[in-house]
Amino acid sequence: MAVAKNTICVWYDKHAEEAARFYAGVFPDSKVGAIHRAPGDYPSGQQGDVLVVEFTVAGIPCIGLNGGPSIKHSEAFSFQISTENQEETDRYWNAIVGNGGQESECGWCKDKWGVSWQITPRVLMEAMQAGGAEAKRAFDAMMTMRKIDVAAIEAARRG
Repeated sequence: MAVAKNTICVWYDKHAEEAARFYAGVFPDSKVGAIHRAPGDYPSGQQGDVLVVEFTVAGIPCIGLNGGPSIKHSEAFSFQISTENQEETDRYWNAIVGNGGQESECGWCKDKWGVSWQITPRVLMEAMQAGGAEAKRAFDAMMTMRKIDVAAIEAARRG
């Protein structure tokens, strides 16, 4: 895998490979690349442990770094996955939440490693881009949801 000019580095305690394989199994245009092992002992691991995993999530190059438990994830970083319909929204949401993750609000959830995801139907983004009363109605509807309900957003857009 050639090194991309810009790569997202996601810190894990020790499960970067497991997370990368999960993402590759859930999202299209995703894969696990090279796995690099530690050339020596380090504060949270030993020589030979998986240290860095190269992976792609929905076409975005990433590396997973098994850096130990000292750094925790927060909602300040999230992957935003655009979906075309309720079926796709449900599939991604249920995969993340159903694999030890947890629901949050307004289309946000966390995977079991603590990484935040926004599962965002295209219709919601289109409503926000439309602005005005249409955006306000869609926004107000979204604020009552956990997983986004596409039909409810479409109804809110129409008024």
